[in-house]
Amino acid sequence: MKEQVEVKELKEGRYVIIDDEACIIKSIAKSKPGKHGAAKARIDAIGIFDNQKRSTVSSVSTKVYVPIVERKSAQVLSISGNMAQIMDLADFTTFEIPIPEEYMGKVKEGEEIQYLSALEKMKIDMRV
Repeated sequence: MKEQVEVKELKEGRYVIIDDEACIIKSIAKSKPGKHGAAKARIDAIGIFDNQKRSTVSSVSTKVYVPIVERKSAQVLSISGNMAQIMDLADFTTFEIPIPEEYMGKVKEGEEIQYLSALEKMKIDMRV
């Protein structure tokens, strides 16, 4: 899910879609309008799911898409290698999700974890 907003409404720490990837905004630099052009904004962001740095420059009145990022709770049913089978605690759907390197050993069977969901992608995120 995503919604459309103007670039001038974006803020650092919020989300934006750049190159079809959900990203968290790290910085926004706005320039003043020139003699023949509109004000521009440079957005620097990092992908939520792939940690790639991305940037874009556009007019502040341009409409961009913002992903709906949801933080959900799930219970770990089983662990096999670097994959965890988890069950969402709200709707009880089960699915497999990779365990990030930084959470290896911290994710344990039977425990409750947090995960992010946006643009039909999911990622374990134990930071609260």
